[in-house]
Amino acid sequence: RGFTLIELLIVVVIIGILAAIAIPKFANTKEKAYIGSMKSDLRNLATAEESFLFDSLYYTNSLTALNKFSPSAGVTLTINEATGGGWSATASQAQTPKKCYLFYGNASPIGTATEEGKITCN
Repeated sequence: RGFTLIELLIVVVIIGILAAIAIPKFANTKEKAYIGSMKSDLRNLATAEESFLFDSLYYTNSLTALNKFSPSAGVTLTINEATGGGWSATASQAQTPKKCYLFYGNASPIGTATEEGKITCN
């Protein structure tokens, strides 16, 4: 009656193999979520900057000047350059070393962003 030691060892080995497969996939999924939140915040920043431009006729480099805009938890947004004709920004997340970049108008390309309005991450 009951299980033999060999049967129990086989079950433990199978569970270990499944865990070895699942854990890296879970970590990759978390990083994708962090990158997604950075991209989302950069898109929202673009909307807020355009709204500010409509009201003030120039872009701002102050996040506090953008009405009711705040980044997601853990995401740090930095507006690197803001002029009357364009702006650039960087997003970073405390849980991942990757950063995302975006620029509009005549602002200098930043990081890996080489195409205006296209968010790139590295």
